[in-house]
Amino acid sequence: MTTIWTPITVGSFELSHRLAMAPMTRSRAQPDGTPGELAADYYAQRAGLGLLITEGTQPSDAGQGYPLTPGIYTDAHVDGWKQVADAVHAKRACLFIQLMHVGRISHPDNAPGHRQAVAPSAIASGEDMFTLEGMKPMPKPRAMSEVDIEETIADFANAAHRAVAAGADGVEIHGANGYLVHQFLAQNANRRDDAWGGSLENRSRFAIEVARAVSDAIGPERTGIRLSPGAPMGGIDEGPESDALYRYLVRELDKLGLAYLHLLHLGNEVLLADIRDRWSRALIVNRAGGSRDRIGRDVESGLADMESYATMVLANPDFVERVRTGAPFNDPDKATFYGGGAKGYTDYPRLEVMSAGEVK
Repeated sequence: MTTIWTPITVGSFELSHRLAMAPMTRSRAQPDGTPGELAADYYAQRAGLGLLITEGTQPSDAGQGYPLTPGIYTDAHVDGWKQVADAVHAKRACLFIQLMHVGRISHPDNAPGHRQAVAPSAIASGEDMFTLEGMKPMPKPRAMSEVDIEETIADFANAAHRAVAAGADGVEIHGANGYLVHQFLAQNANRRDDAWGGSLENRSRFAIEVARAVSDAIGPERTGIRLSPGAPMGGIDEGPESDALYRYLVRELDKLGLAYLHLLHLGNEVLLADIRDRWSRALIVNRAGGSRDRIGRDVESGLADMESYATMVLANPDFVERVRTGAPFNDPDKATFYGGGAKGYTDYPRLEVMSAGEVK
């Protein structure tokens, strides 16, 4: 029987087990988007996961929505991420940088040049955004022109190229959680009447073209994509065609030969099984609100090839060792999830190995 301890090859990378670190925004980058001084330590501490997927990283200045999130589109960004990649590789783990263009999930106070957000259509999310001055309503975005769309696809490809130049093993396209790629998929965020909107095939086009451009730039074996079928985040409503859209989208993405598909799974078990049937390479499942007692079940059942975990990894840099030994987990400190320094970032305690071979 295949278990989470069975080795696996993802793309061209051999992993000793099937547990991965899910992407988590931490808002600790420098003001120019260069990874913060503790980022290399943070990721290296968690290198036992084998496959580390980084926090969302903007592929251009237009892609930023939150304060102090990192970028991967300047020379300084490349130099910063190289320190992270080197630290992770020293621990013999793989690093995939998640490329996140937020689209309308933004506020001018957080954006370089105080610019207006862009999105498939000029429709606000109806939600608030954290800024350094507190929570503020997100304003209506500007609808993207054909040129905007083409430039944004090119930005993703350029960011992927820079990520590999920084030493990353690959990138994950963020097509989930209400951000730009997801906005193109959703009927209530995409009201376009051109080739990028309307039918589910047209609404899927942006995700497919971004994936194609990225895989052409760095190779499909270095390219993953994250999707969140049915997720209502960021004011998203995919409409009654949601399941049909993902069945179509996954089938089309599978043709590109990408390294993996990473699903945020919200409980639609029928759709998960259908996606499993349509996807021919590594499928990583991240169950929202996943509990410790479920670790390993999706791999053992065949629904997933790998499982990813977020806050449990955030609070437990030695997550894999704790799973192996049955040791208790640290509790995450939600007050330190975003922003700040070492507290709640690089200071979570590891297991202490006692002389008798026990752990505490």
